[in-house]
Amino acid sequence: MTTILLLTISNVFMTAAWYGHLKFKETAIWKVILASWGIAFVEYCFQVPANRWGHGQFTAAQLKTIQEVITLAVFCGFSVLYLQEPLKWNYLAGFGLICLAVFVIFKEW
Repeated sequence: MTTILLLTISNVFMTAAWYGHLKFKETAIWKVILASWGIAFVEYCFQVPANRWGHGQFTAAQLKTIQEVITLAVFCGFSVLYLQEPLKWNYLAGFGLICLAVFVIFKEW
């Protein structure tokens, strides 16, 4: 559970680093790059321990899969709440197919 919590926190920071600047298009690109790097540093402070401590309980492929699903969930919220962009049906369908990959990766075959 610690791993998933840390990955969730890291994804909130990373989503802000990657997409938060889209509301500040008048700001010089070098400034938003520096701000994004600063935010990404905080993200790494959560992501690295999450993967370090989670590896063993989960395989590397499982950790990556968990991270991607969390990223999609965080991005959906960020997109709607912060960027005020709607989630279209095809976005959700595509995200659903990615979630189907979770089943394939975590199923004991």
